[in-house]
Amino acid sequence: MKKKLIALAVFLIAVTLYLMFYHHKQTFTVVPAQADVVILLDVKKIKRQYISNLLSHPSEWFGSKNKSKKTVSIGESGVKIPDFLQIFHLRNSGFSDWYSIFEIKDKQKLITFLKQEKFTDRGNNVFRKDQIFVKIERDNFILGTSDRDFESIDYRLLPSSKINILDADELITHGIGSILIQSEKGSQNLSVTVNDDDIEIKNNIYFNPPTSLISKLLNTKSFFEAELDAQNINNLDFIFNRKSLDSSKINHLKAAADLEQVSDTMVTYGYDDDFNEVEKKTIQKIIQPNYIIGLQSSDSPKTEEYFRNRKWINVQNQFTAIPFQPNIIQKTSGGFEIKSTRKKMQAAQKLNENYVMVRNNKLMVSSLKTLNSRERKILLTLDYLFYTNRDQDYYLQLKFKKDKLPLILRW
Repeated sequence: MKKKLIALAVFLIAVTLYLMFYHHKQTFTVVPAQADVVILLDVKKIKRQYISNLLSHPSEWFGSKNKSKKTVSIGESGVKIPDFLQIFHLRNSGFSDWYSIFEIKDKQKLITFLKQEKFTDRGNNVFRKDQIFVKIERDNFILGTSDRDFESIDYRLLPSSKINILDADELITHGIGSILIQSEKGSQNLSVTVNDDDIEIKNNIYFNPPTSLISKLLNTKSFFEAELDAQNINNLDFIFNRKSLDSSKINHLKAAADLEQVSDTMVTYGYDDDFNEVEKKTIQKIIQPNYIIGLQSSDSPKTEEYFRNRKWINVQNQFTAIPFQPNIIQKTSGGFEIKSTRKKMQAAQKLNENYVMVRNNKLMVSSLKTLNSRERKILLTLDYLFYTNRDQDYYLQLKFKKDKLPLILRW
């Protein structure tokens, strides 16, 4: 009898663990048809990885001692956490505009959670905290980095012709998630993997990062370095919604930049007690990039015409498409060179690779005024961002500084 009870207990525990960490109630997820980028995260895979890491780090078993008993957690916020979390970007919307939709289990709990997190009520069931916006729409909770598209993205109210049904289980074949990129040229499915010290995003799970190239770039002093061919330059059209760089005839880009804090004098005018105009000078510290960008063109006259038609070259021969002034654009053999003029930089060596390397810099973090203290702390732990492309293989790495805890336990 005792053996049967033990066997039954083991069976029930196994079923419970399976339901908690493996079984998906629904593998299909719905997104608006105009979504051009969809991020899917397997919540149960994330739970399994979290528990696995937690078991190997006993110091984290009891959580934070400073956590208030009155604090409502995300799991108790009245929002239904799906098996597959979806985040999407809409075609022709801003680069930083991203959205997600959840079902509401308990509206009152959700309101309590929003108040706890210090969201402000903007009316019409829209709430905001810093750069995060939420809207309560009937039984749905819409979360976004903007509120510009709230009226058009509630897929539960859209006709079937304006939604896409995705099989998340089929798309997530490796790692904890998937990024689906859809364009006029086709679609790409990238896997998302969280390791101890980095996050990898790639479309070929067998493609390994080029460690020799990364080592070369880490030995430079530049904050930013990039080298891109025509295919990767055209990919920027999709990312930034330009959709016109392919007609510029630019077929190669090489760029390097660094950051520097400089003093800037701002002149304002006021009046004294006798109403005489008084000049006031204020010195402020600003972050200024120094950069050099080399552009190769298959047809330099056409490229120059392209720039001038868009008024990207002014009468001072400055390239105005770059917001950081002053600079100067000069013709070279087969292309153009754009250089900041405050402090000159030497052109970096051509490596004949496709890559973008952005190294963390305290000056960059300090210049991002919209970040709260927690977001700034997380960003400071980032070591570098690296992108490369070889043929049809794409790879992106977010590398974080070494820590005693694996990445999934740090925040």
